[in-house]
Amino acid sequence: MPDLLSDDICSDESLYAQNNNFVTQKVTTETKNMRLDKFLVSAFPQHSRNRIIRFIENGCVKNQNGKIIDEADYRVRPDEFFTVVPPQAQPAVPQPEKIELDILYEDNDVLVVNKPAGMVVHPGAGNMSGTLVNALLYHCKESLSGIGGVIRPGIVHRIDKDTSGILVIAKNDSAHQQLSKQFSAHTIERVYQAFVWQKMLHETGIVTGAIGRSPTNRQKMAIVKTNGKPAVTHYERLAVYQTGPASYVRCVLETGRTHQIRVHLASINHALIGDSVYGVIPKTAPEYLRYFPRQALHAGFLGFIHPITGKHLSFEVPLPADLTQLKNFLESNS
Repeated sequence: MPDLLSDDICSDESLYAQNNNFVTQKVTTETKNMRLDKFLVSAFPQHSRNRIIRFIENGCVKNQNGKIIDEADYRVRPDEFFTVVPPQAQPAVPQPEKIELDILYEDNDVLVVNKPAGMVVHPGAGNMSGTLVNALLYHCKESLSGIGGVIRPGIVHRIDKDTSGILVIAKNDSAHQQLSKQFSAHTIERVYQAFVWQKMLHETGIVTGAIGRSPTNRQKMAIVKTNGKPAVTHYERLAVYQTGPASYVRCVLETGRTHQIRVHLASINHALIGDSVYGVIPKTAPEYLRYFPRQALHAGFLGFIHPITGKHLSFEVPLPADLTQLKNFLESNS
């Protein structure tokens, strides 16, 4: 199902509701001969041109005579107006499952949860059930509205299966679009705690390097010279331990790329303890650290602007039990 506009987000003054559809005002002398996609972008300024084009191409725009206009380069004419017909929200393919959630905050627009390690965020190959999305579909039930024409929770960011911590989820299309813009603009505040191999020499630092698929192993991400996305990670050393040797690190994401912290810290010889994909275990590491069952990474703080009210919200959760035990082990054996 394409990513389509929904009637709960069309609040621009150039549109008015009519039978649950939305109708633009008439084309004026100032807007005549404008491309249809540009004309609709001016009516829906909160949406990207690419999204408007997909909307047109999927036959959701009609002129005043009821004719579907499905060409983005159609030139609008004086006194024409266009009706946008939001699609009926379709049931999501993932099935609701009664799974306990650690909910930090919820209102009509957003939900903030503390995801445990071991839970996959979104269903995929090999993980079609037991995911955060399955749990959200059960928890939210009829409080979800159509996101992109589908009844589903709006996942605007993810953390790895074996990373614990905070996620914000949109409950309607308007919240989804506004939160997505904040993530794209890198204005979301994200702070992680990590336990890494080796003693970190510098108290603070910045790791940069575009991240993309590894050219030698497509199952991994890597810092690449071409076809990567810019990525910046700020880190602060919180503690160092003789055992391991290891360090306790605070990471602040300036960008959010797949496996960003794992790849960036591994690139400076500080791979995460428990990371079997990017880590190299020191020969002197004790058995407890060598076989730690997951990457020692926790998304402990999240701050963002509420997509509807404009209020700044922030949430912080402590280390989960397994990482607290890891921290205690490192402190007591160093």
